Amino acid sequence: MVNKVEMLAEASEVLFLEAYHLDGQRWDEWLELFTEDCEYWMPAWKDEHQVTEDPQRELSLIYYGGRFGLEDRVWRIRSGQSVASRPLPRTSHAVNNIMISDLTEDSMTVRSTWQANCFFHKTNKSEIFYGDYEHKLRKTADGWKICRKYVVLKNDYIPTMLDIYNA
Repeated sequence: MVNKVEMLAEASEVLFLEAYHLDGQRWDEWLELFTEDCEYWMPAWKDEHQVTEDPQRELSLIYYGGRFGLEDRVWRIRSGQSVASRPLPRTSHAVNNIMISDLTEDSMTVRSTWQANCFFHKTNKSEIFYGDYEHKLRKTADGWKICRKYVVLKNDYIPTMLDIYNA
Protein backbone atom coordinates (compact mmCIF):
# COMPACT_ATOMS: atom_id res chain seq x y z
CA MET A 1 0.00 0.00 0.00
CA VAL A 2 1.25 3.45 -0.95
CA ASN A 3 1.69 5.96 1.89
CA LYS A 4 0.30 9.23 0.49
CA VAL A 5 2.01 11.40 3.13
CA GLU A 6 5.43 9.93 2.32
CA MET A 7 4.81 10.27 -1.43
CA LEU A 8 3.77 13.90 -0.99
CA ALA A 9 7.04 14.55 0.85
CA GLU A 10 9.04 12.84 -1.92
CA ALA A 11 7.18 14.73 -4.65
CA SER A 12 7.71 18.03 -2.83
CA GLU A 13 11.42 17.28 -2.57
CA VAL A 14 11.68 16.85 -6.36
CA LEU A 15 9.84 20.12 -7.05
CA PHE A 16 11.87 22.03 -4.47
CA LEU A 17 15.12 20.59 -5.87
CA GLU A 18 14.13 21.64 -9.36
CA ALA A 19 13.50 25.22 -8.18
CA TYR A 20 16.78 25.22 -6.23
CA HIS A 21 18.79 24.04 -9.25
CA LEU A 22 17.15 26.58 -11.56
CA ASP A 23 17.80 29.44 -9.14
CA GLY A 24 21.42 28.38 -8.69
CA GLN A 25 21.93 27.81 -12.42
CA ARG A 26 22.98 24.25 -11.57
CA TRP A 27 22.16 23.01 -15.06
CA ASP A 28 23.64 19.51 -14.82
CA GLU A 29 21.78 18.78 -11.58
CA TRP A 30 18.58 20.24 -13.06
CA LEU A 31 18.86 18.04 -16.16
CA GLU A 32 19.43 14.97 -13.98
CA LEU A 33 15.93 15.43 -12.56
CA PHE A 34 14.44 14.56 -15.98
CA THR A 35 14.04 11.20 -17.71
CA GLU A 36 15.47 10.78 -21.22
CA ASP A 37 11.95 10.54 -22.68
CA CYS A 38 10.56 13.53 -20.79
CA GLU A 39 8.24 16.14 -22.21
CA TYR A 40 8.52 19.80 -21.21
CA TRP A 41 5.54 21.85 -22.37
CA MET A 42 4.29 25.36 -21.78
CA PRO A 43 1.21 25.82 -23.99
CA ALA A 44 0.06 29.17 -25.31
CA TRP A 45 -3.37 30.62 -24.59
CA LYS A 46 -6.05 30.22 -27.30
CA ASP A 47 -8.26 32.77 -25.60
CA GLU A 48 -8.87 34.15 -22.12
CA HIS A 49 -9.68 30.75 -20.58
CA GLN A 50 -8.29 27.98 -22.78
CA VAL A 51 -4.73 26.89 -23.53
CA THR A 52 -3.60 25.03 -26.62
CA GLU A 53 -4.03 21.27 -26.44
CA ASP A 54 -1.60 19.81 -28.97
CA PRO A 55 2.04 20.92 -29.07
CA GLN A 56 2.46 19.30 -32.50
CA ARG A 57 -0.34 21.31 -34.13
CA GLU A 58 -0.79 24.44 -32.04
CA LEU A 59 1.40 27.22 -30.72
CA SER A 60 3.39 26.64 -27.55
CA LEU A 61 5.42 29.13 -25.54
CA ILE A 62 8.00 26.37 -24.87
CA TYR A 63 8.04 22.75 -26.02
CA TYR A 64 10.69 20.04 -25.82
CA GLY A 65 9.78 16.46 -26.69
CA GLY A 66 12.72 14.86 -24.88
CA ARG A 67 15.61 15.60 -22.58
CA PHE A 68 17.85 16.17 -25.61
CA GLY A 69 15.91 19.41 -26.23
CA LEU A 70 16.50 20.57 -22.67
CA GLU A 71 20.17 19.63 -22.97
CA ASP A 72 20.45 21.67 -26.17
CA ARG A 73 18.78 24.63 -24.46
CA VAL A 74 21.21 24.42 -21.54
CA TRP A 75 24.12 24.22 -24.00
CA ARG A 76 22.92 27.43 -25.70
CA ILE A 77 22.57 29.19 -22.36
CA ARG A 78 26.04 28.12 -21.20
CA SER A 79 27.79 28.79 -24.50
CA GLY A 80 26.42 32.29 -24.91
CA GLN A 81 24.62 31.25 -28.12
CA SER A 82 21.41 32.52 -26.55
CA VAL A 83 21.89 36.27 -26.85
CA ALA A 84 18.55 36.91 -25.14
CA SER A 85 19.82 35.03 -22.08
CA ARG A 86 22.97 37.12 -21.60
CA PRO A 87 23.43 37.94 -18.88
CA LEU A 88 21.24 35.35 -17.19
CA PRO A 89 18.65 36.83 -14.86
CA ARG A 90 18.72 36.10 -11.16
CA THR A 91 15.68 34.04 -10.22
CA SER A 92 13.87 32.94 -7.10
CA HIS A 93 11.21 30.25 -7.48
CA ALA A 94 8.46 29.45 -5.00
CA VAL A 95 6.46 26.23 -5.38
CA ASN A 96 3.21 25.97 -3.39
CA ASN A 97 -0.07 24.10 -3.00
CA ILE A 98 1.48 20.74 -3.87
CA MET A 99 -1.05 17.93 -4.38
CA ILE A 100 -0.57 14.41 -5.70
CA SER A 101 -2.89 12.14 -7.66
CA ASP A 102 -2.73 9.08 -9.91
CA LEU A 103 -0.49 7.55 -7.29
CA THR A 104 1.12 4.13 -7.77
CA GLU A 105 4.31 2.56 -6.44
CA ASP A 106 6.33 3.88 -9.38
CA SER A 107 4.51 6.95 -10.71
CA MET A 108 2.48 9.94 -9.64
CA THR A 109 1.03 13.18 -10.94
CA VAL A 110 1.95 16.27 -8.93
CA ARG A 111 0.01 19.52 -9.28
CA SER A 112 1.19 22.78 -7.77
CA THR A 113 1.29 26.53 -8.18
CA TRP A 114 4.48 28.47 -8.74
CA GLN A 115 5.95 31.94 -8.89
CA ALA A 116 9.30 32.99 -10.31
CA ASN A 117 10.75 36.37 -9.41
CA CYS A 118 13.33 37.38 -12.01
CA PHE A 119 15.80 40.25 -11.99
CA PHE A 120 17.04 41.24 -15.46
CA HIS A 121 20.41 42.99 -15.45
CA LYS A 122 20.00 44.52 -18.94
CA THR A 123 16.92 46.49 -17.98
CA ASN A 124 17.56 46.76 -14.23
CA LYS A 125 13.99 45.51 -13.72
CA SER A 126 12.31 42.69 -11.87
CA GLU A 127 9.49 40.68 -13.38
CA ILE A 128 7.18 38.09 -11.84
CA PHE A 129 5.98 35.02 -13.69
CA TYR A 130 3.42 32.68 -12.13
CA GLY A 131 1.07 29.84 -12.90
CA ASP A 132 0.34 26.16 -12.45
CA TYR A 133 2.59 23.13 -12.75
CA GLU A 134 1.72 19.55 -13.47
CA HIS A 135 4.67 17.21 -13.06
CA LYS A 136 4.46 13.51 -13.85
CA LEU A 137 7.07 11.67 -11.83
CA ARG A 138 8.41 8.19 -12.45
CA LYS A 139 10.35 6.06 -9.98
CA THR A 140 13.74 5.01 -11.39
CA ALA A 141 16.79 3.27 -9.99
CA ASP A 142 18.13 6.77 -9.22
CA GLY A 143 14.96 7.94 -7.45
CA TRP A 144 12.01 10.00 -8.65
CA LYS A 145 12.48 11.67 -12.05
CA ILE A 146 10.34 14.11 -14.01
CA CYS A 147 8.93 12.44 -17.11
CA ARG A 148 6.60 15.34 -17.94
CA LYS A 149 6.52 18.98 -16.91
CA TYR A 150 3.45 20.91 -18.00
CA VAL A 151 3.55 24.62 -17.21
CA VAL A 152 0.59 26.97 -17.51
CA LEU A 153 1.83 30.56 -17.42
CA LYS A 154 -1.03 32.61 -15.99
CA ASN A 155 0.39 36.07 -16.74
CA ASP A 156 1.15 35.53 -20.39
CA TYR A 157 1.78 39.14 -21.24
CA ILE A 158 5.50 38.61 -21.45
CA PRO A 159 7.43 41.86 -20.96
CA THR A 160 10.80 40.22 -21.66
CA MET A 161 12.22 36.92 -22.87
CA LEU A 162 10.76 33.69 -21.55
CA ASP A 163 12.89 30.61 -20.99
CA ILE A 164 13.24 27.46 -18.89
CA TYR A 165 14.65 29.44 -15.97
CA ASN A 166 11.58 31.73 -15.79
CA ALA A 167 9.13 28.89 -15.18
